[in-house]
Amino acid sequence: MRINEVEQQVGITKKNIRFYEQQGLLHPGRNSQNGYRDYSIEDAMELKKIKLLRKLSLPIEEIRRIQSGDLVLMDALQRQLIVLEREKMNLLETSRLCTVLMEDHCHYDGLSPDKYLERMVEMEKEGTKFTNVCKKDIIEKKRSSIFAAIVFILFMVFLICVFIWGYMVDPIPLWLIAILVIIPALVIVAVIKMLLQRIREIEGGEEDVARKY
Repeated sequence: MRINEVEQQVGITKKNIRFYEQQGLLHPGRNSQNGYRDYSIEDAMELKKIKLLRKLSLPIEEIRRIQSGDLVLMDALQRQLIVLEREKMNLLETSRLCTVLMEDHCHYDGLSPDKYLERMVEMEKEGTKFTNVCKKDIIEKKRSSIFAAIVFILFMVFLICVFIWGYMVDPIPLWLIAILVIIPALVIVAVIKMLLQRIREIEGGEEDVARKY
């Protein structure tokens, strides 16, 4: 099938089908005659499964782990149920605070936010989570991902330097040193690629429309 047919059959836009391919969740074949992607019935079924799990708000990474067999679907759903219960409690507490503002007959011009912000601080101490307007969580996730990637890359660079130093001290066949240097270099490239994908995912790289199904 062509991508237009899959789009109609599954109800997912072409942009998001390609996004899931980029994330490694879908692996369509190629038409040997024209080189276009050739989607199978199995690919369409896989997209429907992805659509279902995304509608349940399962993260991309967890779907990837489920596909690879590293995570059991039942465990992922159980964990997601806990997350949704927490979100439900957060929404309930947020609704209550909105009701309080309405009961206080608040108008924007005369709104005194301090007492409500103080109340929100107390609620957050009790476990309620409100929308993080400063995106602190996103910043922390990006920092931790970048830090981990840098540490790993530095380790690979160290290995390359050791191999080159060893070659200079006690020469070994040039083809062997080339292999020993190329392998860590390829690993570095792969890590950088994965880091960029992770940052895009953290920043909301998935199209908004993908979040709607």
